[in-house]
Amino acid sequence: MKVILLQDVKGHGKKGDVVNASDGYARNYLIPNKLAIEATSKNLADLMNKKAAESKRKETELEEAKKLAEKISGLEVVVKAKCGENGKLFGSVTNKEIAETLKSRHNINIDKKKIVLSEPIRSLGSFQLEVKVYPEVSAKLNVKVEEEK
Repeated sequence: MKVILLQDVKGHGKKGDVVNASDGYARNYLIPNKLAIEATSKNLADLMNKKAAESKRKETELEEAKKLAEKISGLEVVVKAKCGENGKLFGSVTNKEIAETLKSRHNINIDKKKIVLSEPIRSLGSFQLEVKVYPEVSAKLNVKVEEEK
């Protein structure tokens, strides 16, 4: 019996897959537990419409992410921090501060987790960071740390 999986089923497939399952397994386990529905022509058409809508949504998200990445690549974010002698900061500049500065000065809302910072910035100067906007879409952001007067 052909069924459309509504959830991932170990050993059979992932959500949205059309698989062949034995009649007893499908009628006694998959369908009653709402793990699958029977693959009728109506259900298959619904599945195709959902997949088409999902791919269109992902495509628009990808386009928006590319535009945002272009916008970020041309920016230089200036972060002010207190520092001591030799340009060493009291504390450090973290990805949270960079995200807040982006939001306040450039009106770009980026989650702090998407700013890749191997270790916090502890000195004055210019740094180039990677911002992961979307899977497979990233941008380079210039961050300049200046002394707070």
